[in-house]
Amino acid sequence: MEKFDTKIAVLLRDDLAVWQRLNVTAFLVSGIAGTHPEIIGEPYEDADGARYLPMFRQPVMVFEGSKEFMTTAHERALGRGIEHSVFTQDLFATGNDQDNRAAVKAVRTAELDLVGIAVYGPRNAVDKTLKGATKHH
Repeated sequence: MEKFDTKIAVLLRDDLAVWQRLNVTAFLVSGIAGTHPEIIGEPYEDADGARYLPMFRQPVMVFEGSKEFMTTAHERALGRGIEHSVFTQDLFATGNDQDNRAAVKAVRTAELDLVGIAVYGPRNAVDKTLKGATKHH
């Protein structure tokens, strides 16, 4: 198995419903994929020649933590300058990208009601940012 210098990880709040966890994860990793094309692999093709979209070329680790731990991890990411995407509770009530961005913009950093973050960066820095989180089960 290839060892990567970087790590992609998602941290989800542990009180989310299953559908929310899946939805939040998809939205969060799209921010990483959209800004780092170098971490996307080649397109797939099956034995019959049907073609499929490319995916990340490295694993995405998924963790969970309490509401309080979400704040701690977010503060660590900001403090370390780790690139990350955020999903707040307010985004469940919006229906489009413009309203999503406005909902985040309306709240001060320390007051964001985070339900998920996705981080991408050097493996060691990501590990330190998420230290104390548990693997999602």
